[in-house]
Parts: sequence; C-alpha cells; structure tokens
Amino acid sequence: MNIHEHQAKSLLKKYGVSVPEGRVVDEKDGDVAAKAVVAAQEIQKSTGCSIWVVKAQIHAGGRGKAGGVKVCKTLDDVKAAAKEIMGKKLVTPQTGAQGKIVHRLWIEQGSSIEKEFYFGVVIDRALSQVMMIASTEGGMEIEEVAHKHPEKIVKVPIDVTLGYMPFHGRKIAKALKLNADQTKDAVKLFGAFYQTFMDTDASQVEINPLILTKEGKLSALDAKMNFDDNALYRHPEIVEMRDLREENAQDVEASKYELAYIALDGNIGCLVNGAGLAMATMDIIKLEGGEPANFLDVGGGANKEKVTAAFKIILQDTKVKAILVNIFGGIMKCDVIAEGVIAAARELELKVPLVVRLEGTNVARGKELLSQSGLQITPADDLGDAARKVVASLK
Repeated sequence: MNIHEHQAKSLLKKYGVSVPEGRVVDEKDGDVAAKAVVAAQEIQKSTGCSIWVVKAQIHAGGRGKAGGVKVCKTLDDVKAAAKEIMGKKLVTPQTGAQGKIVHRLWIEQGSSIEKEFYFGVVIDRALSQVMMIASTEGGMEIEEVAHKHPEKIVKVPIDVTLGYMPFHGRKIAKALKLNADQTKDAVKLFGAFYQTFMDTDASQVEINPLILTKEGKLSALDAKMNFDDNALYRHPEIVEMRDLREENAQDVEASKYELAYIALDGNIGCLVNGAGLAMATMDIIKLEGGEPANFLDVGGGANKEKVTAAFKIILQDTKVKAILVNIFGGIMKCDVIAEGVIAAARELELKVPLVVRLEGTNVARGKELLSQSGLQITPADDLGDAARKVVASLK
C-alpha cells in the first residue's frame, strides 16, 4: 500500500524528523484556489515564510518535471498554481503513458537549500536485513544514480536483531561529507527513519531529496513510504490513509476479496491459485505465442464468491479476449472451483472463450460439473494443453 507525501511526512514527524510545514487541499474541499491561498496564509502566519511550494499529491515520482510542483512567491502565484495543477493529468516515468489525475495538493513552506541528498530504507531480501541507502546525488532517481554514478551510493545493512546503531549513521554521514555538528544531527535523524520503518511495517522509506538547509539543519523535503499489505491489520491508522482514487478499479475490487491482481498488457485473462502457478501459467502462455492480460492469484482457500469476483475483475479489462482458468486443487477442491466457474460464466453471460484446466482434489467431479453445465467451456488435460487451446481460441 502506498500513501501520499504529506501523509508520509506526518508519520515521520511523529518520530522527530524535521519536515517543512504544510497544509492539504483536496478537490473535495470545493474552491481549491481559495483554499490554497488560506493554507498559504496559515503557513506564513505560523512560520513567517513568504515563499510557498504547491505540490501535486500522486502516487508517483517525477512530479516536478511533469509540471506538478510550483514555487510561488506571492499569494496570487499560489492561487494560479493551485488552479493549474488540480485536476491536471501528470505523466511521469512512473505513471506510464496513461498518467495520473491530481485530486489533492500539498501547500508547503519554502526551504532554503544548501545541499540535496538521497536517503532510503528498504529490505534487502538477499541479505535478509534492512538496508539504508544514501547518496550525495539528491533529487535524482536512485536507479539513475546507480547507473551513472554507482560510486556515489553508500549501502549500510542493519541486522534487525541488533537494530540501528550510531556507527551506522556515522558511516552514512561520512559518505555524505557532513561536518561534525551535522553528523551529530544526522545520526539521530537516520535512527528516526529506521524506527519509523520498523514500527509501521514499511517496505520502503525514501527521502528524495533530504536537504541540508542554509541554516545547517537536515530536513525531509520529500517523502515516499509504502507498506507490507500483510501487516496492515496491525495499523488501522495507516489503512485510513489509503486513497482509492490513486488505484485502478480492478485493484480496488481485488483487495475487497483478498485477491492478488496485477494488470498486464495482453489479451488472455488468467485465473490461477498460487503465485508460483500463476507465474508459470503466464510463462507458458507466452511460450505458446500468447500474451497474458493479468496476474491473478485467488489463493488457496477460494470459494464460489471469490471465483465469481475474479471473473468480474478480469472482464473489466476490455482487452481480454479469452480466459484461462488453471487450478491445482489441494486445500481448494476442484468441484468447488468448477461450481464457481459455472456460476460466474452464467451470471456474467460470458462471451469470450474459456479454457479450464483442473487437477487435484475432487478433479473428476469438477470435470463432470463442467461437462454437464451446457456452457461453452473448453477442458484441458494439462498446463501445456490449456495454453495451446486458449491461444488457439483467439485465432
């Protein structure tokens, strides 16, 4: 799950991280331009700052280059920037060609920047440790820095059984070429980032840029956080931050039924149980010359309701011209899946070719139900046979 910049900053602030003061303006608030001016006036009254930054809040990086970040020196500039950005479609390298519509703004006090750095906390799965990453090349995408200037990236692994230690922070501060006073502040700051990461079950905390102000203070000028979905039950306050407007309709619907769904660019819909089997199914479809339209794992305990929901999600994608159901029944019984497939096909008046491969518990009964359904369902004997038949159905 992703959250907006201003939400990430609110979490970081609770752990003592310095962030510029700001206010949120949402399209639901009505007169966006007027609300933005009021927000700027409140910030000026609180901080004395008469320079503001109007930022689009979308779940993607590269907003500045796409016109989603404006520095404003007057209240009229704030008003104009709010009108220009709100409702605008921003196309960035992370959004793809379809872009994202701006539904929310963050009005923030301006900062006096001396230097910009990159800082991140992620999970290194190869080492099974938390990894802190930093670079002097702040403001750039870390992938671009890694490609062009790999020597400017420092990585510091942290064993979670021991946790963050001051020497971790000093190593990063040295790589960022901070002086003694700045290093003292940095060690505490990096510890705060680590604690935020651990306490919230985050999968990423990215500060780009982390700035050194002209006053010699470190501050998070931007913040990006995402979280392990499997741990969200422990964090209802983070779940409340979810902005459904930032997600496509299929993703939202899939989450209601605890389905793992990712849209792809092909035209063969896939309904599979188990992530590994789903990956293998997509691979063999491509091997046979087809293109999968999605990754969809209904899980090991799917019922008729889940299967019907999965079909609806697949068919919301207008590119889908055929569907392959590939189920290995272990905990999940093949006859139950067959009932779900039949119910979904009838309810949705399925008009695209449907190929079904069943194997495992109660497979004979499952195949019998499919053959007696009176529906145009093509049975398959194995995964290779299923892939060949679904690709052939498109021709």
